[in-house]
Amino acid sequence: MEGNELQAVPLNKKTSGNKPLAKKMLQNWELYLFMTPVMLYFLIFHYGPMYGIQIAFKNFIPTKGIMGSPWVGFEHFERFFNSYYFWDLLWNTFSISLYELAIGFPLPIILALAFNEIKNGYFKKTVQTVTYAPHFISVVVMAGMIITFLSPSSGMLVRLIELVGLEPAAYLTDPKWFKTVYVLSGVWQSAGWGTIIYLAALSGVDPQLHEAAIVDGASRFKRVLHINLPTIVPTITILLILNMGNILGVGFEKILLLQNPLNMGSSDVISTFVYRTGLVDAQYSFSTAVGLFNSVVNALLLIMVNKIAKRTSETSLW
Repeated sequence: MEGNELQAVPLNKKTSGNKPLAKKMLQNWELYLFMTPVMLYFLIFHYGPMYGIQIAFKNFIPTKGIMGSPWVGFEHFERFFNSYYFWDLLWNTFSISLYELAIGFPLPIILALAFNEIKNGYFKKTVQTVTYAPHFISVVVMAGMIITFLSPSSGMLVRLIELVGLEPAAYLTDPKWFKTVYVLSGVWQSAGWGTIIYLAALSGVDPQLHEAAIVDGASRFKRVLHINLPTIVPTITILLILNMGNILGVGFEKILLLQNPLNMGSSDVISTFVYRTGLVDAQYSFSTAVGLFNSVVNALLLIMVNKIAKRTSETSLW
């Protein structure tokens, strides 16, 4: 009797794990219904416009349309690679991104670890509110604040530097100072908001680990170093991969607002160049080719960094 029951198991039909995809979708139609608006959004606004990428390989003429414009192959890419400003644009974009990554990436981690150790609830909420608040300032207002505070004639920060007895530099016009002003203002605006993800990861730390460490005589610093920090390492890895995949994606809004003819040597990046050549100079095909090059490099960096993370750790995007 028992032997017959054991032998009857393999004779059953397909288990639930082997159900056809259509049947699974039908059984979970509510979940797929919730996913539909998001899928439509990406299909319409992200994948649909990719049809226009082909103008990077054409001499686009608006009156003839995309299909009627003649093919020119890689002519626009060769023109960009052979131009005198290619390496300057690449260096400015890379240097600003790496500068921002070096300063802006570890700071939210440090703030999250510090916030997690604060026991006074009122003080903790006050500090968090103060650090979160700059995130809600628009880019235009932020650029206006920077220009006002660093104005050579009436800037608040310039006056404070003079009161200390130092000679203020031309922060808005000197190319040497542009990257520092851009990065530090961006870190001030986004560091507090970036701690939210790490604080959420720290909430998953088992309190028994800290209790055991206290019994063993571990100091607070050692507990942060050996318990809290390893807990958020997977989150750190994922965010680092995403940031590296956007290394050439320096947003042009803030740079464009702070840009002027005097600091152009260090403020002109690929995104501002695409805006200027595409929308201002109406070189649609050339600007599309430059933008496509930027996107391809970002995609390759994302794949490469993800592969390295997958080999060196158990955390990766895919």
